[in-house]
Amino acid sequence: MKILLLAPQPFYQERGTPIAVKLVLDELARRGDVVDVVTFHEGQDVALQGVRLHRIPRLSFIRNVRPGLSWQKLVCDVFVALLAIRLCLKTRYTVVHAVEESAFIALFLKLLWGVPYIYDMDSSLAEQVVEKNGRLALLAPLLRRLERLVVRRALVVVPVCDALRDTVEACAARSVFVLYDVPIASNGSADGETQENLRETIGGRATDGLLALYVGNLEPYQGIDLLLDAFAVARRDAPELTLAVIGGRADDIARYRARSQELGLDSGVHFLGPRPVGQLASYLAQADILVSPRISGRNTPMKIYSYLESGKPILATRLSTHTQVLDAHSALLTDTTPRAFGAGFTRLAQDAVLRESLGATGRQYARDKYSHARFQQTFHDLMERVQEESRMRPLERRVRHNP
Repeated sequence: MKILLLAPQPFYQERGTPIAVKLVLDELARRGDVVDVVTFHEGQDVALQGVRLHRIPRLSFIRNVRPGLSWQKLVCDVFVALLAIRLCLKTRYTVVHAVEESAFIALFLKLLWGVPYIYDMDSSLAEQVVEKNGRLALLAPLLRRLERLVVRRALVVVPVCDALRDTVEACAARSVFVLYDVPIASNGSADGETQENLRETIGGRATDGLLALYVGNLEPYQGIDLLLDAFAVARRDAPELTLAVIGGRADDIARYRARSQELGLDSGVHFLGPRPVGQLASYLAQADILVSPRISGRNTPMKIYSYLESGKPILATRLSTHTQVLDAHSALLTDTTPRAFGAGFTRLAQDAVLRESLGATGRQYARDKYSHARFQQTFHDLMERVQEESRMRPLERRVRHNP
């Protein structure tokens, strides 16, 4: 098939959605499809058989586009739309694979040329806008109607989790395929570099005590304020605990480092900055406790799948973003308060049997339900459905024109 894939983010970067897009491109390349990717001016090039990257013009006033909707992202989206239109004028595509908000661009392309689209849904755009800016709450009904429109017009909607599937089905989507993320560590990626020893990097008491680890960006929805406040509570009863934070932009790291100093955690919390995704398995293996303090959103963080496969105990907030994957057998779930999350830290620090049990159950769960083989099979079934639908469309048109 000839596929136009719209990726409205910096690509490639080692963070959630771009990693998921790379997984999709790997599978399309393996199938032998021809893919044109339209993406932002930022990011690293990738070389895959049959995949061509088309970048929007370099916009000097837009740099380091962050996750989530923003004015910078919307400006880039305009250029994504223009570039997609130009490609459609030259090539007849079988289908458009639209990631996140580019589904609106795909709907426009469908109106112009009749090309169907797949809506790759990482989150609810209506919820995302309101959560990021509460002043836009009055627009929520309109945003939900627009989201319903792109869902209902899609050939297939591909949510990444069960909560989003419920949203999609409530919108009366034509066809739904849930494509769960997979553990990054099991994706066969490796960079061949010498593995870093986190305890040596951190030094001090981390070489003797228990090491807790957070991996991910430092956006507000991730709950880093909650994490630091809770860790300050936990250190009163478990002073042997050390927390390492991997990921984040320099300005976010500076802000949260200052916050940890205010809490008297200078020697207990270490912000290490970004690290290669190819070494994620090694970093997780070195930790004693893995944490996900997310405070909003419904899509499951991609890191949760790698956390599970690592066999290490997980401490997470008891929200649907986590509970649609995690339960009391695979993680320690708490309320979203510093006291509750801090108590979770303390309980895991003091109970080695619980740590072992949660880790072992989580690993088996990941291998049973979220393996890369299952991802490949679901994606294969999805593309078979798309291929079948694309063969039916010319026949349907002939029937309508020759009743």
